Amino acid sequence: MLQPSRHFLRRFAVVPALLAVALLAGCVESTVTGATSGAAAPVAGKVDDTVYAAQKDGSITLPAVPVEKVPDQFQRQTVRYVTDQPKGTIIVDPAQKFLYFINGDNTAIRYGIGVGRAGYEWSGEAIVASKKPYPTWYPPKEMIARKPELAKWANGQPGGPNNPLGARALYLTSGGKDYGYRIHGSPEWWTIGKNASSGCIRMIHQDVIDLFNRAEVGAKVIVLTADSKFPTKLTLPSPHVDGPAPVKAVAKAAEVKAAEVPAAAIPALVVLPTPALATGSATAASGSTTAPAADKAEPVCDKPLVNGACPKDASGG
Repeated sequence: MLQPSRHFLRRFAVVPALLAVALLAGCVESTVTGATSGAAAPVAGKVDDTVYAAQKDGSITLPAVPVEKVPDQFQRQTVRYVTDQPKGTIIVDPAQKFLYFINGDNTAIRYGIGVGRAGYEWSGEAIVASKKPYPTWYPPKEMIARKPELAKWANGQPGGPNNPLGARALYLTSGGKDYGYRIHGSPEWWTIGKNASSGCIRMIHQDVIDLFNRAEVGAKVIVLTADSKFPTKLTLPSPHVDGPAPVKAVAKAAEVKAAEVPAAAIPALVVLPTPALATGSATAASGSTTAPAADKAEPVCDKPLVNGACPKDASGG
């Protein structure tokens, strides 16, 4: 029965690629979930681990990666990936630790990646704004605060194979803003397939060079959600992932209440006498503001008034 099977495969070697994929799908466990993506099954059927051999890159020699220590699923390979995204799109699946470069023929090149650890996850759409080989690395001030030993690189760590950005970096922006996210190489190949970064997407040196040579500036980058779904908006991590946000004494207007004042602190009410009405004529034309002189006090009369005046014999006047 084995020989007829081989004859059958040789005879139908020219059958469309879809049949070939169907034959291989049953023996490779690789699934992609997403709103516009189908199952991802290796087309080649075998990982080419020779791509991780030592590599001469200009004046720099990149060391070989011990592929026996890198799980097969995280090694570069071509997979079937049905999507409506155009050729050249980069799709990142943080949950599965995969990055796909879309070929445009329902296949993609899949790379293993390292992604943001808890609290640093993000999702959304971006573009490749620029690309740089062996870029200088500038640690953010927040990172220096967490790791004071990085202060020596505050003005930049020169590019090189041991630089945290590795052999290549693709700089991402979203909505015209640079949030500090990169797809970059890493000398720490053992972190591939793990949540290890501060939000950037890290790759094996040899893989990021391959992606760098394929991806164009301006290419769309889609970072899937934590459940491997296509994002509907840009979702960024909290800016206070290292601790609780500082408390700000800002109250909403609706929540502001009148202060309660102890009764003893309220001064006693003082009743003032009714002001006396000034008499006399004021010269309006003069515009004088001088109050008229008060009338002289009359002596007390102990007799009935006569024509409104006290009898002379009564007042002694």
